[in-house]
Amino acid sequence: MKETGVKKLARVLRVLVIIVFACNLIALFLVPTVVILSPEDIVASIALDWRIWTSREDPGDLYFPLPFFFLLSWFGVWFDAYTGVLTAFLLVCGVCTAIILWQAKRVLDTIIKENPFTLNNAGNLKRAAVCCFVISGAALARLVWSLFYYRSPAPLATYNALFVPIFLMGGLLFMVMSALFRQAAELKEENDLTI
Repeated sequence: MKETGVKKLARVLRVLVIIVFACNLIALFLVPTVVILSPEDIVASIALDWRIWTSREDPGDLYFPLPFFFLLSWFGVWFDAYTGVLTAFLLVCGVCTAIILWQAKRVLDTIIKENPFTLNNAGNLKRAAVCCFVISGAALARLVWSLFYYRSPAPLATYNALFVPIFLMGGLLFMVMSALFRQAAELKEENDLTI
Protein backbone atom coordinates (compact mmCIF):
# COMPACT_ATOMS: atom_id res chain seq x y z
CA MET A 1 0.00 0.00 0.00
CA LYS A 2 1.35 3.40 -0.99
CA GLU A 3 2.21 5.77 1.84
CA THR A 4 0.35 9.08 1.87
CA GLY A 5 2.05 12.46 1.99
CA VAL A 6 0.71 13.02 5.50
CA LYS A 7 2.36 9.82 6.79
CA LYS A 8 5.65 10.70 5.11
CA LEU A 9 5.58 14.15 6.65
CA ALA A 10 4.67 12.66 10.04
CA ARG A 11 7.65 10.28 9.84
CA VAL A 12 10.05 13.12 9.00
CA LEU A 13 8.61 15.31 11.77
CA ARG A 14 8.84 12.42 14.23
CA VAL A 15 12.57 12.02 13.51
CA LEU A 16 13.12 15.77 13.90
CA VAL A 17 11.15 15.85 17.16
CA ILE A 18 13.22 12.96 18.57
CA ILE A 19 16.47 14.72 17.61
CA VAL A 20 15.35 17.99 19.23
CA PHE A 21 14.12 16.07 22.28
CA ALA A 22 17.56 14.42 22.70
CA CYS A 23 19.32 17.79 22.29
CA ASN A 24 16.94 19.29 24.85
CA LEU A 25 17.80 16.61 27.42
CA ILE A 26 21.53 17.15 26.86
CA ALA A 27 21.10 20.92 27.19
CA LEU A 28 19.15 20.49 30.45
CA PHE A 29 22.19 18.93 32.13
CA LEU A 30 24.42 21.77 30.92
CA VAL A 31 22.21 24.65 32.10
CA PRO A 32 23.98 25.42 35.42
CA THR A 33 27.42 25.21 33.82
CA VAL A 34 26.47 27.58 31.02
CA VAL A 35 24.74 30.00 33.43
CA ILE A 36 27.71 30.20 35.78
CA LEU A 37 30.31 30.71 33.03
CA SER A 38 30.62 33.43 30.47
CA PRO A 39 31.09 32.26 26.85
CA GLU A 40 34.77 33.22 26.93
CA ASP A 41 35.39 31.09 30.04
CA ILE A 42 33.73 28.06 28.44
CA VAL A 43 35.89 28.28 25.31
CA ALA A 44 39.04 28.78 27.41
CA SER A 45 38.20 25.82 29.68
CA ILE A 46 37.53 23.55 26.71
CA ALA A 47 40.80 24.62 25.09
CA LEU A 48 42.75 24.00 28.29
CA ASP A 49 40.99 20.69 28.88
CA TRP A 50 41.77 19.58 25.31
CA ARG A 51 45.44 20.59 25.68
CA ILE A 52 45.80 18.54 28.87
CA TRP A 53 44.37 15.39 27.36
CA THR A 54 46.35 15.63 24.11
CA SER A 55 49.78 16.87 25.25
CA ARG A 56 49.91 15.31 28.73
CA GLU A 57 51.46 18.54 30.07
CA ASP A 58 50.35 20.17 33.29
CA PRO A 59 49.78 23.92 32.73
CA GLY A 60 49.81 24.53 36.47
CA ASP A 61 47.14 26.62 38.11
CA LEU A 62 45.39 27.42 34.83
CA TYR A 63 43.85 23.97 34.46
CA PHE A 64 40.46 23.32 35.99
CA PRO A 65 38.90 20.06 34.73
CA LEU A 66 35.53 20.56 33.06
CA PRO A 67 33.85 17.44 34.49
CA PHE A 68 34.64 18.63 38.02
CA PHE A 69 33.45 22.14 37.19
CA PHE A 70 30.27 20.71 35.67
CA LEU A 71 29.41 18.95 38.94
CA LEU A 72 30.45 21.93 41.03
CA SER A 73 28.27 24.30 39.00
CA TRP A 74 25.13 22.35 39.93
CA PHE A 75 25.72 23.41 43.54
CA GLY A 76 27.41 26.78 43.09
CA VAL A 77 24.79 28.30 40.84
CA TRP A 78 22.29 28.61 43.71
CA PHE A 79 24.41 30.93 45.89
CA ASP A 80 23.80 34.03 43.76
CA ALA A 81 20.25 35.35 43.36
CA TYR A 82 20.56 36.18 39.66
CA THR A 83 22.16 32.88 38.60
CA GLY A 84 19.77 30.91 40.80
CA VAL A 85 16.67 32.51 39.31
CA LEU A 86 18.02 32.20 35.77
CA THR A 87 18.93 28.54 36.30
CA ALA A 88 15.54 27.70 37.82
CA PHE A 89 13.77 29.47 34.95
CA LEU A 90 15.81 27.68 32.28
CA LEU A 91 15.35 24.30 33.96
CA VAL A 92 11.57 24.75 34.22
CA CYS A 93 11.39 25.84 30.59
CA GLY A 94 13.63 22.95 29.51
CA VAL A 95 11.59 20.32 31.33
CA CYS A 96 8.33 21.74 29.96
CA THR A 97 9.80 21.85 26.45
CA ALA A 98 10.87 18.21 26.77
CA ILE A 99 7.32 17.25 27.81
CA ILE A 100 5.84 19.21 24.89
CA LEU A 101 8.20 17.48 22.45
CA TRP A 102 7.36 14.06 23.88
CA GLN A 103 3.63 14.78 23.51
CA ALA A 104 4.24 15.84 19.90
CA LYS A 105 6.04 12.54 19.27
CA ARG A 106 3.08 10.62 20.69
CA VAL A 107 0.64 12.52 18.45
CA LEU A 108 2.85 11.89 15.41
CA ASP A 109 2.95 8.17 16.28
CA THR A 110 -0.84 8.00 16.03
CA ILE A 111 -0.80 9.87 12.72
CA ILE A 112 1.67 7.32 11.36
CA LYS A 113 -0.66 4.53 12.55
CA GLU A 114 -3.53 6.36 10.77
CA ASN A 115 -5.55 6.74 13.97
CA PRO A 116 -5.05 10.34 15.10
CA PHE A 117 -8.51 11.01 16.52
CA THR A 118 -8.23 9.35 19.92
CA LEU A 119 -8.84 10.52 23.45
CA ASN A 120 -5.13 9.89 24.14
CA ASN A 121 -4.19 12.61 21.65
CA ALA A 122 -6.62 14.99 23.32
CA GLY A 123 -4.81 14.26 26.60
CA ASN A 124 -1.40 14.71 24.94
CA LEU A 125 -2.40 18.13 23.64
CA LYS A 126 -3.83 19.10 27.02
CA ARG A 127 -0.51 18.21 28.72
CA ALA A 128 1.31 20.32 26.13
CA ALA A 129 -1.07 23.20 26.92
CA VAL A 130 -0.36 22.93 30.64
CA CYS A 131 3.39 23.02 29.92
CA CYS A 132 2.92 26.16 27.81
CA PHE A 133 1.02 27.78 30.67
CA VAL A 134 3.81 26.81 33.10
CA ILE A 135 6.44 28.38 30.84
CA SER A 136 4.32 31.52 30.53
CA GLY A 137 3.90 31.68 34.32
CA ALA A 138 7.62 31.10 34.91
CA ALA A 139 8.46 33.88 32.45
CA LEU A 140 6.01 36.21 34.20
CA ALA A 141 7.49 35.36 37.60
CA ARG A 142 11.03 35.98 36.33
CA LEU A 143 9.92 39.23 34.70
CA VAL A 144 8.39 40.49 37.95
CA TRP A 145 11.48 39.36 39.88
CA SER A 146 13.72 41.18 37.36
CA LEU A 147 11.70 44.38 37.69
CA PHE A 148 12.29 44.37 41.44
CA TYR A 149 15.91 43.16 41.20
CA TYR A 150 17.00 45.84 38.72
CA ARG A 151 14.51 48.52 39.90
CA SER A 152 14.12 49.49 36.28
CA PRO A 153 11.64 48.91 33.43
CA ALA A 154 14.48 47.50 31.28
CA PRO A 155 13.39 43.82 31.79
CA LEU A 156 10.19 44.66 29.90
CA ALA A 157 12.32 44.72 26.73
CA THR A 158 13.74 41.19 27.20
CA TYR A 159 12.72 37.78 25.92
CA ASN A 160 10.95 37.08 29.23
CA ALA A 161 8.37 39.73 28.47
CA LEU A 162 7.88 38.14 25.06
CA PHE A 163 7.59 34.59 26.47
CA VAL A 164 4.53 35.47 28.56
CA PRO A 165 2.05 36.18 25.73
CA ILE A 166 3.63 33.76 23.24
CA PHE A 167 3.38 30.72 25.50
CA LEU A 168 0.01 31.83 26.83
CA MET A 169 -1.30 31.88 23.25
CA GLY A 170 0.45 28.56 22.53
CA GLY A 171 -1.28 27.02 25.56
CA LEU A 172 -4.66 28.33 24.43
CA LEU A 173 -4.05 26.94 20.94
CA PHE A 174 -3.18 23.53 22.37
CA MET A 175 -6.35 23.63 24.50
CA VAL A 176 -8.47 24.35 21.42
CA MET A 177 -6.76 21.54 19.50
CA SER A 178 -7.28 19.21 22.48
CA ALA A 179 -11.00 20.00 22.51
CA LEU A 180 -11.19 19.41 18.74
CA PHE A 181 -9.39 16.07 19.01
CA ARG A 182 -11.61 15.04 21.94
CA GLN A 183 -14.77 15.89 19.99
CA ALA A 184 -13.48 14.10 16.87
CA ALA A 185 -12.61 11.02 18.96
CA GLU A 186 -16.08 10.98 20.53
CA LEU A 187 -17.75 11.34 17.11
CA LYS A 188 -15.56 8.56 15.73
CA GLU A 189 -16.46 6.28 18.67
CA GLU A 190 -20.14 7.06 18.18
CA ASN A 191 -19.84 6.40 14.46
CA ASP A 192 -18.03 3.09 15.06
CA LEU A 193 -20.77 1.93 17.45
CA THR A 194 -23.57 2.66 14.97
CA ILE A 195 -21.99 0.63 12.16
